[in-house]
Amino acid sequence: MAASETVLIVGAGSGLSASLAKLCAAEGMKVALAARDIEKLRPLAEQTGAGLHRCDASDAAAVSALFAKLDDDSGAPDLVVYNASGRYRGAIDTLEAEKLAQAVTVTALGGFYVAQAAAIRMLARGKGSILLTGATASVKGLPGSTAFAMGKFALRGMAQCLARELAPRNIHVAHFIIDGGIGTTGGRTELTGEDKWLDPDAIAREYLHIHRQHRSAWTWEVELRPWVESF
Repeated sequence: MAASETVLIVGAGSGLSASLAKLCAAEGMKVALAARDIEKLRPLAEQTGAGLHRCDASDAAAVSALFAKLDDDSGAPDLVVYNASGRYRGAIDTLEAEKLAQAVTVTALGGFYVAQAAAIRMLARGKGSILLTGATASVKGLPGSTAFAMGKFALRGMAQCLARELAPRNIHVAHFIIDGGIGTTGGRTELTGEDKWLDPDAIAREYLHIHRQHRSAWTWEVELRPWVESF
C-alpha cells in the first residue's frame, strides 16, 4: 500500500518534518520537501531520498508552481502536510502591522494555498489526506502571541471547514494541535526528569496513523501534549 504513495511536506525543517520524512521514507513512500531555504534540507534529502523544492508558501504563484512541478515529476501527492508558520511575536503596543500581516499570511493563507492545490488534485483522483499543523495558539490566545494566534486560529477554522466539505468525497483533512515544545531528540530529559518535550518521532507516527485511518472512523482533529503540559 505505502510503496506507491507520495508525501509532500511544506515548511519542512529539522524537527517534526524531518521525523515525518524519515518515517514515510522507511515505509516506502516517495518524499518531497518544500521550504524557502532548501540548503538546510540537503542532509535530510540524502537520508530519505526526498526531492527538494524551493517554495515560499505565502506566495500563491510559488505554491501553484510547486504542485505543477510535482504533477510532472511524480504525480499529485497522496499525503500533504502543512508545517509552515509565521512566528512573529510581541506586545500589542510594539507590533508592526506589516510584519503581523506577513506572519498571518504564512500561517493561514499559505495553508489555504497548499490545501486548495492539494484538494483540487485529490478531488480529481478521488482520495488523499491533507494534514495541517497547529499549536497551543490554535485554541488558546496568550500574551504576546497575537500574530501567531491569529494565523493558527484561522488555519484551524479552515481545517474544520475543509474536513466537513471534503470527507464525503473521500479526502481526509485533519488538524493537529501540538500543545508544547518539540524536542530535538525527544523522550525524557536529564535536566527536568520529566517528559517536558514532545518527541518528534512520536508525533510523526500519529500523523501517519491519521493518514491511514479507515474512513469509517476518521479523526478531524488531534491534540498532542506532554503530560506535564497544562490544558
